[in-house]
Amino acid sequence: MLRLSLAIETFPLAERFVISRGAKTAAEVVVVTIESEHARGRGECVPYARYGESPASVLAQIESIRVGIEKGISRAILQELLPAGAARNAVDCALWDLEAKETGVPVYRRAGLGEPGPATTAYTLSVGTPEEMAGAAARAKHRPLLKLKLAGEGDPARIAAVRAAAPDSDLIVDANEAWTASMLPGHFAACAEAGVKLVEQPLPAGHDALLAAKKWPVAVCADESVHDRHGLSELAEHYDLINVKLDKTGGLTEALALIKAARTHGLDIMLGCMVASSLAMAPAMLLAGEAHFIDLDGPLLMAQDRADGLLYEGSLVCPPKPELWG
Repeated sequence: MLRLSLAIETFPLAERFVISRGAKTAAEVVVVTIESEHARGRGECVPYARYGESPASVLAQIESIRVGIEKGISRAILQELLPAGAARNAVDCALWDLEAKETGVPVYRRAGLGEPGPATTAYTLSVGTPEEMAGAAARAKHRPLLKLKLAGEGDPARIAAVRAAAPDSDLIVDANEAWTASMLPGHFAACAEAGVKLVEQPLPAGHDALLAAKKWPVAVCADESVHDRHGLSELAEHYDLINVKLDKTGGLTEALALIKAARTHGLDIMLGCMVASSLAMAPAMLLAGEAHFIDLDGPLLMAQDRADGLLYEGSLVCPPKPELWG
């Protein structure tokens, strides 16, 4: 028999983190630990209210399959027992980690991936006034890739201010569903003027058809509109990339399948995260070689990461050590 333990952990953020839907000052995560007689596997997830999740609901989902987990269910069976989302992610990643620890075979090999190496991550700037965002950009202008959180009204001024403050950084922007159809021409023009490389989820999920099949001057990436492989063929008509986040896919297992399916539809990959510790970033790091854009900066936004966390050298993030995961 295996032993399952669950915990809610809170990590204060270095600064208030603001997106179009609200602000937070701490990252609240759920950690799953699955132990055998000789090894321990861990996984971390971030319950997200946007998807109807809370720490309590995630704990309840996992508790509902406790017996199966402790009897040793496979990752394949797990996909049938829990839907895509944070709860399944933490369990799935804990099972991958446990398998690696028990066999001595790293997860990347078990998953058929190449050995991971260092990767350059985006660094996220919270939404604020143009002046506030310009100040944040000036402090981060040494970073090669900046991600701007946007809010809809006033975004062209925000984009221009950041570009002026960080002239040498590549820029990507994330509207978090805050734009409207009438904003698209002007906002995309502002992005093109500033040399923005990518616009992430400009419209609310479900309004994807208004993007009119890739006619914009900047590449468009689906985030809230895509969770797993369901509906991917329809989204491919309107987007250039999809943002793969393990908390949406429900773990590394579905993320691998989603990336494979996305390729068949001609979609490129952005690798994303929620604001969480290195334990949540570690499984996603194995997918960095599959992605055109990488946004795994969660630990950089926290006041303090886990003691065994990932090594960040500026915006370069190194693969996890076995002590952390995998």
